[in-house]
Amino acid sequence: MTVMQRVVKPRTHRAKRSLEKREPKIIENTKQCLFFHGQKTSEVVRQCMKDLYALKKQDSQHLNKKNQILPFEDILPVERLSQKHDSSLFCMASHSKKRPNNLVIGRMYDYHVMDMVELGVENYIGLSEFKNAKIADGTKPCLVFCGTQFEDVTEYKILKNLLIDFFRGYEATEIRLQGFEHALQFTALAGKVLIRSYRILLKKSGTRIPRVELEEIGPSMTLQLRRSTFASDDLRKRACRQPKQQKANKVKNVKKDPFGTKLGRVHMTKQDLGKLQTRKMKGLKKLKEKKNAKKRSDEPSAGTSTQQHMEVDS
Repeated sequence: MTVMQRVVKPRTHRAKRSLEKREPKIIENTKQCLFFHGQKTSEVVRQCMKDLYALKKQDSQHLNKKNQILPFEDILPVERLSQKHDSSLFCMASHSKKRPNNLVIGRMYDYHVMDMVELGVENYIGLSEFKNAKIADGTKPCLVFCGTQFEDVTEYKILKNLLIDFFRGYEATEIRLQGFEHALQFTALAGKVLIRSYRILLKKSGTRIPRVELEEIGPSMTLQLRRSTFASDDLRKRACRQPKQQKANKVKNVKKDPFGTKLGRVHMTKQDLGKLQTRKMKGLKKLKEKKNAKKRSDEPSAGTSTQQHMEVDS
């Protein structure tokens, strides 16, 4: 059975630019995140989602309308919202008697759910409860992961990758020391994940290297892993595939040593060192007497030539 795909043709220049923006690119733009509410939410989880939105305000959208969505029962409404707002990441807040203060975070591939994790929020302290200076909007955070579970347990491995995708923001090509202003720490401890947010202070130390201090600015919370849905190996491999144009062409006979020095190998034909042109120096020149002696030895003697003529005449 052949399924016909609907082709959307733009009628205006604005619609054309919008469709071109959604097209696949060799170098993808920064992933957008969509924040929305479920049918019922509590004050704790609603404020928690607002604080997370404040950390990602530059590349996210926040929807205030309540939605009757249950992602683990029916994911189609989430996929429709993701396609409508062109978002690769989503965060949904919900609350029920069975699962209080619930956060569902996930990511999409081609507007279809790839990974999705349900987290319970405990011991929440919001941004407003920390009475100190905050960081500027759009600051790229430094992500710190502590705990062996992020390396040993499969669920926590994928959760770590999902959190990196969620908070990484735009890709930085250069790093400036004064640009380190915000640090997010994730600690896996006793089956839970502790999240702490710090402001990085660089103070005078009397040397060229500044003294680093951390000041907690919030939000602070403890997340409990409840339910999860992860992509299959084939889907993950297809989603992580890189286009051919982005792969660097292999250069033959060129390699780098452990210190980063580029080394090259040159293949040459065998040379005749006897014909090698050396530097012309006075000390290497042959003497005039030796040259004349060699010429005289090479020339035939006069007596020999006369004897030969006489033999011919006779």
